[in-house]
Amino acid sequence: MNPNKALWEKGDFTRIAATMRKSGEDLASRIGVARGMSVLDLGGGDGTTAIPLARTGANVTVIDIAANLVQAGNARAKDEGLPNCMFLEGDASHLSDVPDASFDVTLSIFGAMFAPRPFEVAKEMVRVTKPGGKIMMGNWIPGDPTLVAQLLKISSAYTPPPPEGFISPITWGVENHIIERFEQAGIPKENITFSREPWTFSAPFGPIEFVAVFRNFYGPTMNAFEAAEQSNRSAELQRELEELFTAQNKSGTSDQTVITATYLLVTVKR
Repeated sequence: MNPNKALWEKGDFTRIAATMRKSGEDLASRIGVARGMSVLDLGGGDGTTAIPLARTGANVTVIDIAANLVQAGNARAKDEGLPNCMFLEGDASHLSDVPDASFDVTLSIFGAMFAPRPFEVAKEMVRVTKPGGKIMMGNWIPGDPTLVAQLLKISSAYTPPPPEGFISPITWGVENHIIERFEQAGIPKENITFSREPWTFSAPFGPIEFVAVFRNFYGPTMNAFEAAEQSNRSAELQRELEELFTAQNKSGTSDQTVITATYLLVTVKR
């Protein structure tokens, strides 16, 4: 199996996505998508941004590598009565079934950044977007002090070194890398803009329980714990993550979690 597919089918990202809905709705409301527009959401999971975009009347297609998330997304769209929102299985670095210039907006929020072959991802995003359209990405930022960058940093310290040639997903949070990738796909630098934005996780349980959700259902964290158990370091990893989540919780109570992480919002004019 494709290792990226195995990673995201390993757990159940819907459990994490459930804590991200409000930020997905907020982003969808301000990116300029209107009724009748065609939108592609790459790595869109079960629809955190796609479902609210479809509610506006846009025609939304989600392509995700994880079959379980595609199934969950189609179920959500059906439950909400949104026939204009369709979830399909596919690879962001090889959109073989998507014709050129198909979409007004191509979007990926914390999705395509995890696909292998980042130059191919940029090339495909440009290819499937209509001239005059736009591409938007939300990417986690390496070294950022907020939750997700620190979670990935801590987890990587417990896992074996990646294979030779591996390009870290977090490089999608570095402006120079992004410019290089889109320039190679034919986009001039002046057509690419960046802003740092907040993304809030909100859960009806405390930060310690939130760590357990990541440990049990988030592929990268699951892998980190499996590796840590092999070296008898799982208690150490657990402690580090509990300290991180507790310190970043801004809910003011131990039985609720509100954590805001910073991400890089990339806008590319096609």
